[in-house]
Amino acid sequence: MPAFPSDDLIVLRPEGLYCPRGDFHIDPWRPVSRAVITHGHGDHARIGMGEYHCCEDSLPILRWRLGEQRYTAYEYGQPFVLGDARVSLHPAGHVLGSAQVRIECGDEVWVASGDYKRQPDPTCAPFEVVPCDTFITEATFGLPVYRWPDTAEVVADIVDWRRRCAARGEAALLYCYALGKAQRVLAELRAHDDEPPVLLHGAVAAGVDVYRQAGVPMHGSVRVSEQDKGADFAGRLVLAPPSAAGSPWIRRFRRAQQGFASGWMRIRGNRRRRNYDRGFVVSDHADWPDLLRTIRQTGARRVIATHGSTDALIRALREQGIAAEAFRTDYGGEE
Repeated sequence: MPAFPSDDLIVLRPEGLYCPRGDFHIDPWRPVSRAVITHGHGDHARIGMGEYHCCEDSLPILRWRLGEQRYTAYEYGQPFVLGDARVSLHPAGHVLGSAQVRIECGDEVWVASGDYKRQPDPTCAPFEVVPCDTFITEATFGLPVYRWPDTAEVVADIVDWRRRCAARGEAALLYCYALGKAQRVLAELRAHDDEPPVLLHGAVAAGVDVYRQAGVPMHGSVRVSEQDKGADFAGRLVLAPPSAAGSPWIRRFRRAQQGFASGWMRIRGNRRRRNYDRGFVVSDHADWPDLLRTIRQTGARRVIATHGSTDALIRALREQGIAAEAFRTDYGGEE
């Protein structure tokens, strides 16, 4: 085995997280020759890589977002060799096809989590705890204030909000991310089968189509663009990306309440600052208790936080006697 300047299985380079023994990067933010991709969000999957190694379930999303590239796909848990590293991908529970990257060299095991959550989600495989010596974790919501309610209860609140809007002759316009969040809301809405089909902004509809083609069951939906001109949208739930807020597209809804589905809505001030009528706490990331629980369950002796509230998480881990530090990365653009 060749000598390396560090015994670490993953180091930080200007291009991103790099495994010297396997000669590959994980979710690099600059072009590299060989990349292992954890999932399809834009801050983790970017154009310009020579090779893309990914989970089989993420292929439809990567093709949607990046077009045709040199993809090599693997089933969850299927080992493959890159250089001198034995690699496998394991469910992260974040979005469809999201994966943690397990790297084994000799008797050392590292796991890079990508983004992950521990709450149940009918649209993707549940998170798998992967024992390791070093765990590289996100910390998007790494503050004690972030604790998620039951998603089914939140979606029931969304249904109640839509019905109240209907009574006032208003549309219920809900902003949510086009990959993962919108599909999760639609999947949870299947428990409310008396609800009318949900109306979708074109950007959201494209992602929903990818999930439907992958066989993910979701509540009925139609594109807003397929509705008759001058249609009355009163009483309809409409899903749109946050980028649609304040755009000319909004003008077709003559009377509408506007809400946002995100973990950031756990802080009421965030809703007020963004001028939303309602905030619904739905996140595709781990909350504070689940960050700590996951780290404990991996058995990792060392933890590296990559993005989010890394300082608070590192401080809490060090108080528990766990060696913790941070990598300053370019992740975190989706939520």
